[in-house]
Amino acid sequence: MSAPAQDPTEEPQAPVLVISDSTDDDPVGLRTSPVPRLHLPSPLFSAEEYHCAPLVLLDDRSYTGFTLRHVPHRRGLIIVLVDPDDSSIYPRAAEIGAEAVISAGDNLSWLHLRLHDATGCRYAHWEALLAGGPADPPPPASN
Repeated sequence: MSAPAQDPTEEPQAPVLVISDSTDDDPVGLRTSPVPRLHLPSPLFSAEEYHCAPLVLLDDRSYTGFTLRHVPHRRGLIIVLVDPDDSSIYPRAAEIGAEAVISAGDNLSWLHLRLHDATGCRYAHWEALLAGGPADPPPPASN
């Protein structure tokens, strides 16, 4: 699938940054999202990638490696929790200034909307999202 054509006057937007030390190629469950992502382990992302990303998703299993980097707080940092029974995540999220904590596999609709919002809805397939909505004509009446 190709990305939509950009306005030549628009600068290309940085991808969403997914910070995860997991070897899983989709640690936060975004395989179906068309939003471009850059998946890097906690020791390898650059300060520029962190600051320029429209949204940063932090795999909670990479929290320690992330905090060792001493990166500044920023808007748009979301922690993706793998173990829903981890009650220590909320104080840790507050400590690094996370905007939200979501469980992997849950709240994916919210996360997909947040991804689209963070990228200016450039990658949303509106035709598919709006199909069957109120703008479609009603089905023909049968006799």
